[in-house]
Amino acid sequence: METFESLVRAEFAPKNTYLNTASTGLLPARTVTALHTAAQAAAAGRPTDMFADVEAARASFARLTGVPASRVAAGASVAVYSGLIAASLPEGAEVLTADGDFSSTVNPFHARGDLKVRIVPLESLAESVRPGTALVAVSAAQSADGRIADLPAIRAAAREHGARTYVDASQAAGWLDLDADAHDYTTAVAFKWLLCPRGVTFLVTPEDPGTLPPLFAGWVAGERPWDSCYGPIEELAHSARRFDESPALFSYAGARHSLDIVEELGADTIRAHDLALADRFRAGLGRLGHEPVPAPGSPIVSVPGLGHRQDELSRAGVEVSDRAGNLRAAFHLYNTPADVDRLLDVLSG
Repeated sequence: METFESLVRAEFAPKNTYLNTASTGLLPARTVTALHTAAQAAAAGRPTDMFADVEAARASFARLTGVPASRVAAGASVAVYSGLIAASLPEGAEVLTADGDFSSTVNPFHARGDLKVRIVPLESLAESVRPGTALVAVSAAQSADGRIADLPAIRAAAREHGARTYVDASQAAGWLDLDADAHDYTTAVAFKWLLCPRGVTFLVTPEDPGTLPPLFAGWVAGERPWDSCYGPIEELAHSARRFDESPALFSYAGARHSLDIVEELGADTIRAHDLALADRFRAGLGRLGHEPVPAPGSPIVSVPGLGHRQDELSRAGVEVSDRAGNLRAAFHLYNTPADVDRLLDVLSG
């Protein structure tokens, strides 16, 4: 049986100190091989069945988030799914969002123009739900600084007032223990903590999607896709597949293998590894006299006032992000204590 260490080292061999998973996760070796194989087959005129890869990836994400695969739609963009949910709301509906949340999560609600979008601090989200709130839309973990939303409190407040919840798990899926069944809608891009190629996004819908409109339903959204290629679709899929976007097939050919790794290791194991590294970095920052944004339980660490050092760090072979003037480091399964110490060493000068 492979250990965590042996599996990770067999799949990842970064040539630098890569601490930027909150931007883009590294691709595992098995995923790169699958992409290469699919591309070669297509070039040779013998393409593989990449639609089977879509279904395998869908099923894997479903298992990771605790829902049946019939409730998972496969697409390419969180913004598209946010727009779909925005389109389901009646004119004048109130949408509650967190201040500074990621644009793909919240902007489609503003773009409607006829919704009442109310913005409050993340920590005040649950207490700000009120009668008349139709939807609470929030990222499980904030992209800018890693702060984690109090999802149980938000869910309870929403249920009390008859509101629905929409959770963007793009910065959480892969390390946070997610229960998508606890929310009305859960979405996530997969190119970050789930280690997939870009072009893979999932949406978990309720068993009964209610007023959610299949606005962009193309042939792949038909109950029998190959019989739905021409003219209006006579019968939409009876599952969340009716909300599928036409898939980026090569991305999904790799995604199923990346998701296999996350399943093999398990979110609990990955989280323990990631958080130990984040805590090591926070402790080191304290010794250097820096105070990160408080984000307990998050593998994302954001340090105010240090964003300007991102270029310097990159030149030294340490990859992090500059977000709103903050230095953002993100620790994942392929990182080690030596990576943390290297970052601290460069920061110390």
